[in-house]
Amino acid sequence: MNRDHPAFKKEAEPFYNIIMEGLTGEVDGEHFWDAVAEGAVFEFLYNFPGFANKIEGRAAYMDWFGGYSNILHSADHLRVHRSMEPGVVILEYEVHGIAPSSGKPYNNRFCSIITIKDRKIVHWRDYMDSLAVMLSLS
Repeated sequence: MNRDHPAFKKEAEPFYNIIMEGLTGEVDGEHFWDAVAEGAVFEFLYNFPGFANKIEGRAAYMDWFGGYSNILHSADHLRVHRSMEPGVVILEYEVHGIAPSSGKPYNNRFCSIITIKDRKIVHWRDYMDSLAVMLSLS
C-alpha cells in the first residue's frame, strides 16, 4: 500500500491507533489502512451539508480522509464490546484536537460498529456527537 497517500497523515494518528488497539487480535496489518478491505463500506449516521453518509471502497475512503482537516492530539476512553454476531466489534472512544478552520478545540465521542471478515474491516457504521463538531466550527 502506498504510504505516501494523503490519508496516512500524522494529524489522524490518534484515531488510527485507538481503532487498531480496539481491534487487536481481530484484524491484520500494522496500520488502520492495512486492516480495511478493498471493498469495505463506511456508513456515517450523521448529517452535515456536503458530507457523504456512505463511502464505498477503501480507495474512496482514503481519498476522502486525505482531506480530513482536524488535527488530533489524542484519543482515549476506549471501550470494546464483542457482539453476539460473529465478526462484529463495537468500539466507543473519544478523540481530541483542534479544528484548524476555527482554532477551537475539537473533542468528540464516537461509537463505531465494525464488521470483520477474513481479518479485514468490511463494514463500518459510525455514530458521533454531532454537536461537538458544530461547536468546534462555530
